[in-house]
Amino acid sequence: MLSGCAGPSLEDYRDNRPTLVPQEFFSGTLSARGVVKDFSGEVIRTFDADIIASWDDNGVGTLDEVFRFDDGEVQTRVWTLVPKGDTYHASAGDVVEAGTMRWQGNAIHMNYVLRVPYGDDTLDVRMDDWMYLVTPDTLINETSMTKWGIEVGEVVLVIQKQP
Repeated sequence: MLSGCAGPSLEDYRDNRPTLVPQEFFSGTLSARGVVKDFSGEVIRTFDADIIASWDDNGVGTLDEVFRFDDGEVQTRVWTLVPKGDTYHASAGDVVEAGTMRWQGNAIHMNYVLRVPYGDDTLDVRMDDWMYLVTPDTLINETSMTKWGIEVGEVVLVIQKQP
């Protein structure tokens, strides 16, 4: 009965196409557009982002992201993706518990803790990140945000490779 409560597994996407290879999709210039929802599902913010992605000779990836929110706030995040066997160790300045990026078929899964601004303070929120490649140049990303195991919000965005 408890297994019915489990979420999806990467194994579920093993045969899905197009195949998502992180080093190929996250390379060059990408753009993103998305929404942030609160715990009730209401859209509370919209944003767009520019991403510059590159890989060095050791297979370490860098995703340099600049987010522009509809209320005028600008956030930057620089991800470092370090290969660890068939996964990546994913870290960034505002990520207080680094994640492990795994992928199969057309899907990527990452789970990490992000420190986000909250009023005059910050809040550490667990991010459960699922990405799905739907065409060779378009990826859909859904992220569930939880605190103490309770869902507090969601981020939904589309990332597109630029020519």
